[in-house]
Amino acid sequence: MTSERENNKKLKEFFSEEYHSLTAYVNSKIRASVNRDAEDIIQDVALKLFSGADRYSPINNVAGFVYRSVKNKIIDVMRQQRKPDNAVTDYENKLIEFTELFYGKPDNSYSEEIKRELKKNILGLKPNYRDVIRAIDFEGYTYRELSIETGIPEGTLMSRRHRAISMLYKKLESKKEDH
Repeated sequence: MTSERENNKKLKEFFSEEYHSLTAYVNSKIRASVNRDAEDIIQDVALKLFSGADRYSPINNVAGFVYRSVKNKIIDVMRQQRKPDNAVTDYENKLIEFTELFYGKPDNSYSEEIKRELKKNILGLKPNYRDVIRAIDFEGYTYRELSIETGIPEGTLMSRRHRAISMLYKKLESKKEDH
């Protein structure tokens, strides 16, 4: 029996035996709403796991594998739901926090020119660098969460972020001196 068949068999058995437990777990983590239903979350996870079963090495701890996947899906759903109504203000606050990495805590607020310059330089980064900055510094992902979602090792993500910050620092250093 190949690992694909074994994985499918293990997943099928687990979902059939533990479906109600999974539903109770998801319900304990979220409140049901139009956009967040426990069964929808479980179905999404099951679809993703079954469709990718051939890519996984043999699954030894099926329960841990499935529950971790469900937990990650819950986190994704919660992130989608917590988008603030005033996204522009939230984005501006995150930009100010990120700017403090370069200039320290402000005695007063940063000029609009510095904020625009930082935005422009972030958008000008290579996609790999821009994406890690956006995810870690603006969307609130941890390196571990981002690693699980993208499949990129945490160390690689840390290196990319460090290089991106270094590039931004060099680009913005002259602007800092002007102000």
